[in-house]
Amino acid sequence: MSSLLIRNARLVNEGRIFDADLLVRHGRIDKIATSIVASADEEIDAAGQWLLPGMIDDQVHFREPGLTHKGCIATEAAAAVAGGITSFMDMPNTRPPTLNMAALAEKKAIAARDSLANYAFHFGVSNDNLDAVAALDPREVAGIKVFMGASTGNMLVDDPVVLERLFACAPTLLITHCEDTPSITVNEEKWRKTHGDLVPFSAHPLIRDAEACYKSSSLAVALAKKHGTRLHVLHISTARELELFEDKPPADKHITAEVCVHHLLFDDRDYARLGSHLKCNPAVKTQSDRDALRAALNSHRLDVIGTDHAPHTLEEKAGSYFQAPSGLPLVQHALPGLMGLVHDGLIDLPTLVNKTSHRVADLFQIAERGYLREGYWADLVLIGDRDLGAPEDPVLSRCGWSPFVGRRFRSLVATTVVSGQVAWHEGQLRRSCRGQPLSFLRDFSG
Repeated sequence: MSSLLIRNARLVNEGRIFDADLLVRHGRIDKIATSIVASADEEIDAAGQWLLPGMIDDQVHFREPGLTHKGCIATEAAAAVAGGITSFMDMPNTRPPTLNMAALAEKKAIAARDSLANYAFHFGVSNDNLDAVAALDPREVAGIKVFMGASTGNMLVDDPVVLERLFACAPTLLITHCEDTPSITVNEEKWRKTHGDLVPFSAHPLIRDAEACYKSSSLAVALAKKHGTRLHVLHISTARELELFEDKPPADKHITAEVCVHHLLFDDRDYARLGSHLKCNPAVKTQSDRDALRAALNSHRLDVIGTDHAPHTLEEKAGSYFQAPSGLPLVQHALPGLMGLVHDGLIDLPTLVNKTSHRVADLFQIAERGYLREGYWADLVLIGDRDLGAPEDPVLSRCGWSPFVGRRFRSLVATTVVSGQVAWHEGQLRRSCRGQPLSFLRDFSG
């Protein structure tokens, strides 16, 4: 691998902000010092830009295999590195779903061939693969994903007996999508009776409402407490759900929570402008919910920030409320969007780095990533102020659109380094970059 020297950067790491140079050799951070006297194959003058550990996204839907008309690992990983995301964990609801080791091996092979970002994959749960789940080597998967709410095909798990066994036998981190399907179905029928097929998109947070989220999230938390399960609840979208999670460091608890970019940056007033382009599950809810989630970032109730990146084509999104699929393409604009919270004084930059890098690495027990430390893999992102008069970068996700189109960010991702390789620099991808598989520091008893 080529060596890289980044000079004159403002490093943000482990609660500190300090000026330093950083040298990369053999894919790893070789040295961090006030001034480094060394030669390198490539030098970048950061000129005072922020240097952060790259964002680790704990949930994306990159659509491969089987749904590649929407996106694929190559295209979506490219969008991710353009947005400062150096590692991703992909969800199992592909075609075929990742419910067995053969499907998992296929996805790993595709990523090794095509991904510009580091990669790992979650293993899926259905009502009939619990033996495979129980036998998993926890070092082979990022987590075990259960959809405790509406999902695709055979991946909705709502049988109480199956859920009890799953929470009792999961050999590693169990991650959940929590929405109560019966509640949602009742709400859908109410809106159909009054609006037929012309239900407005503004009804989405009323159909997939706060009660449906809380009912399912509270069930997951109760099951985890009963069985001592290591549980991570995804995309918390309501103020009420926050009460389910303890305000103490992740190392001191076995139930953790994620919040997603769109639930922090949008609210229900945005449906009038964006319509189906804001339709996602769980739904973006009220301004008061959004504000509560933002405030919780400054506590330990919300542990990490992810994207739930889920592209659909413009043609698919052009359908009516019941036809348009749920999901948003978000990886390219996640970190620039989150920097807006820093600019507005809602969180500080070390807190943002903690929630997007440090805690993700700790929570998932990822080896030698998520921090700016000598000897660790060099997953880096340089962020600078944006010239608001400059044109926006094109949307790199295969679907070709973003809910952020037209929003002017005050920060931009200038450079992204993945496992010591420059993947994005000055608005250009370097497609020769290849990400590495994430390694997990977990015991396996066989």
